[in-house]
Amino acid sequence: MERDEIAAWLRLTLTPGIGNISARKLLAAFGLPQSIFEQPAKALKQVVSALQAQALGTEPEELAALTDVTWAWLQQDTAQGIRRQVATLGDPRYPQALLNLDDPPLMLYLMGNASYQQKNALAPADGVLAATDSIASWPVIDTTSSLAMVGSRNPTPQGAANARRFAKSFAQAGLTVVSGMALGIDGAAHEGALESISASHQAVTVAVVGTGLDRVYPKAHHDLAHRIALNGLLVSEYPLGTPPLNANFPKRNRLIAALAQGTLVVEAALKSGSLITARLTAEQGREVFAIPGSIHAAQSRGCHALIKQGAKLVESAQDVLEELSWPGRLPHAPDIEAASTDPERAEGIFYQDTQLVNALGFDPVSFEALQARTGLETADLQAQLMGLELDGLVARLPGGLFQRQRPEV
Repeated sequence: MERDEIAAWLRLTLTPGIGNISARKLLAAFGLPQSIFEQPAKALKQVVSALQAQALGTEPEELAALTDVTWAWLQQDTAQGIRRQVATLGDPRYPQALLNLDDPPLMLYLMGNASYQQKNALAPADGVLAATDSIASWPVIDTTSSLAMVGSRNPTPQGAANARRFAKSFAQAGLTVVSGMALGIDGAAHEGALESISASHQAVTVAVVGTGLDRVYPKAHHDLAHRIALNGLLVSEYPLGTPPLNANFPKRNRLIAALAQGTLVVEAALKSGSLITARLTAEQGREVFAIPGSIHAAQSRGCHALIKQGAKLVESAQDVLEELSWPGRLPHAPDIEAASTDPERAEGIFYQDTQLVNALGFDPVSFEALQARTGLETADLQAQLMGLELDGLVARLPGGLFQRQRPEV
C-alpha cells in the first residue's frame, strides 16, 4: 500500500463523527477513501449527515504526523522475520470473518512472523513463495483453525495452570490460540501455546490488543509480546500511539470472538469482559466452552452462569477438540485427566501426605480450618504446607488461604 493510500484511510478513521458504520456507507457509495474526499458536500450529504459531510471536508490536524509515524513503522521489519502490515477493508489480507461484524474495523494493524503468515497463505503450487509474489495475496488468520481463550485478570493458581496447559494442548493439536494478552488467563493462554514450540511443531498464537501496536500493555508482557510476534501475530484496530483506554478493551473483544471457531472461558467473575466475549461468540453462531470450578470461588461464577445458559462444560482439551470435530489429535502423554480417573493413582502421582490433601479438598481454605480438620500442631502443619507449596501442589492465596492444585506433568 502506498503512502497516499495509507494517509487517506487514516484520514477517514480520524474524521470526527465518522465511525465504522458511516465509513462503510461512504466506501460503498464512492469507493476508496481517496474518492470520498474528492466528492462535493452535496454528494456526501446523500450518504451521511450534513455535520458529517462538513467534517469530511476538513483534514484532521494530527493526520500528517500519524501518517509519518505509520509509514515509518511499516518499514521496521526486523532480521528475526517480524513483519509489520496494515490491512484495510477489501484488502485480501483482511480476515473475512470480521466482515460479518456490524462494525468491522476500517484498518487492522498487524505485526508478526512472516513464516506464520506464509504458512497461512494460499501458497504457490510448488510451496515456495518467490520474492516476486505479492504479499497482498496473503490471508492473515485462518479462523477455521483458531480457538479463543479468555478469562479473569486475577485467576486462581489452578485457573492459570489450566489455561496454560489447555492452550499448549490446543497448539500441539494444530489450533491457533487467540486471546487478548491481558494479565491472568490471557497471558497464560499465550504462554501455553508458545510452550508447544519444538523441532517438529511451530506454535502459533494471535493476540488482539487494545492499544496501538507500538505500545505494549500491560508493560509486564513486553517480553511476551515480542515472543508472540516471533511465533504468531499481534493485531490491533487502533492507530499507532493509542494508549490503553478502558473503553477499547471491551470493544476489541468482538474481534477475539470473530477470529475463532469458538471461545473457551477458563475463569471469569459474573461481571467480566470474558462474558462479553462469550456472548459475542454465541451471537455469531459459534461454540462457547467453559471450565467449571469451585462453587465458592468468585472466579468460577461466570463460567457456571455460561454453562447454565448452554455453554459446553469442559474437563479436558479433548472435549473441545471433539466438539469442534477437529481432526488433530493430542500427543500421547500422561496427563492429569487420565490420572484423576483413578483416585489411588492420582494420589500416588501428585501427593504424599493424603491426610493433609484430603483436608485441603479443592476449595480455598484457611490455615485455621486446616488445623481444625487435621489436628496437626502449628509447626508441623506449616512445614507440610511449605513442602507442598515447593512441590507446586498447593498454592498460597491472598487472605491467608491455601488451595490444592495439580502440577504440570
